Amino acid sequence: MSDVSDFSETCRRVADAAMEAGVRIAVAESLTGGNLATELSKAPNAGTWFRGGVVAYHKDVKYSLLEVPEGPVVSETAARAMVATTARLFDADLVVAVTGEAGPEPDEAAPGTVWFGLDHRGRVSASREVFDGEPEEVLAKTIGHSLELIESCLKS
Repeated sequence: MSDVSDFSETCRRVADAAMEAGVRIAVAESLTGGNLATELSKAPNAGTWFRGGVVAYHKDVKYSLLEVPEGPVVSETAARAMVATTARLFDADLVVAVTGEAGPEPDEAAPGTVWFGLDHRGRVSASREVFDGEPEEVLAKTIGHSLELIESCLKS
C-alpha cells in the first residue's frame, strides 16, 4: 500500500512536469472523496497548475453536475462522462476521474473495482483496475494509480 510520502514525491514530480509544460490539471472524484485533490493541492506551485476538483459522491450528483448518463456509476461510461465534463467546467488540459467500489460490501461492482477516466487535451479514455485489500487500501491504491496516470500523461 502506498503511504503519504509516496504521494508527496509523486505529486512533486507532477507539479514540476505540469509547470514545465504549462498544463492545467483537474480531478473528478467519487470513491476517493476529495483525497486526490488534497494530495495534489499540497504539491509545489499548485495554485498555478491545479485547477481544482469536484467530489461527486452520490450518484445523483454524477447524473446532474457531471452529466453521467442514468445507469451504473461504477462504469466506463460514467468515468468518461466525469472527465469530459470536468475538463470543460475547469478549463483543464488534463483530468483524471475515479469511480468505484471500495467495499467491504458490493453495490454496483465487486469491492476493489475502480474505473479511471482520463481526458488529456480532449482525448478521453477509460480503464478499469481491481485492487485487493480493505477499503482504506483500495482508496490508497486508487489515489496512487490516479497520480501515476497523470504523471504518465505529462511525460508523453
